[in-house]
Amino acid sequence: MPPSRARATTTALALLLLATTGTACTAAEHASTPASHAAPPPPATRQVKPLQLPLDAYASTVAETHLVEDAQDVLMRRCMKGLGMEWKALPRVTARDIEPPNLGRYGADEADALQYGYHPRPDPPSVVRRNRAWDEREALPAEVQRAAYGASGKGGCLKEARHQLVGDTAPPDYHAFNQLTGTALKASRRTPEVRDVLRRWHTCMAKAGFDYPEPMAAAVSERWKTPDPTPAERATARADVACQQSATVVKVWSAAESRIQRRLIEQNADRLDGAKARKDRWLAAARRVLGHEGGAHHPRHLSDH
Repeated sequence: MPPSRARATTTALALLLLATTGTACTAAEHASTPASHAAPPPPATRQVKPLQLPLDAYASTVAETHLVEDAQDVLMRRCMKGLGMEWKALPRVTARDIEPPNLGRYGADEADALQYGYHPRPDPPSVVRRNRAWDEREALPAEVQRAAYGASGKGGCLKEARHQLVGDTAPPDYHAFNQLTGTALKASRRTPEVRDVLRRWHTCMAKAGFDYPEPMAAAVSERWKTPDPTPAERATARADVACQQSATVVKVWSAAESRIQRRLIEQNADRLDGAKARKDRWLAAARRVLGHEGGAHHPRHLSDH
């Protein structure tokens, strides 16, 4: 499969921002639960529409990555069958189980704060099944592994499947995307409008009895490194997302970052367009393989819509 872009977690994004802004995570540890006299934050409401940013067009979604994996599976199964070996296809992940892009990019996720605090939500059943299938492949007998992947891990039926899929087209290169999306996030954090909403968020949190300089600092508190979310963590995350909404953090920050991303896209058009062309060729080839394999009865992927 072509390499998928690394999907940055809330913690990774927080560390990126905190490292570049000089905000210490430990500065937020003065209050982990609201004081008894603190005013409650405004109620949080769930953000319905997934956050989309201009640079998203130049990366692969989870559904698109699965699309290519599934097409390669079809071709690998034919190759392995020719060698007298069985090759089990990866279980499909249902569309509702696929995590939306940019989840928690600017702090806690609104939908998960009440139940999970700052902890990641558990993988849904179809994701668990697919991950388990990957684990089972790593435990295949050595003879089957060599037939599937060759001695290098990039040969065997995998190499043949990729060649049948896209010929000599190299996998998409997401280096430009990863570099530019990080640049845009850091630059947007320094814009006057984002600084203003973060000050409003901090004021809202302080009124509720929490002392965190910004949402990212709250998300990576050392106190949340527990097996399960604690009541204090849930209370903090609940106040966090409510204050994000009252201060319009996501609306303002995403608008600022979108503006910066559009400028970066113009400045790096050749790099990005080349990577996108390769990605599109892989996806088109994968759709052809899956269409021929399953016909009208083949399950549609999220990326096909």
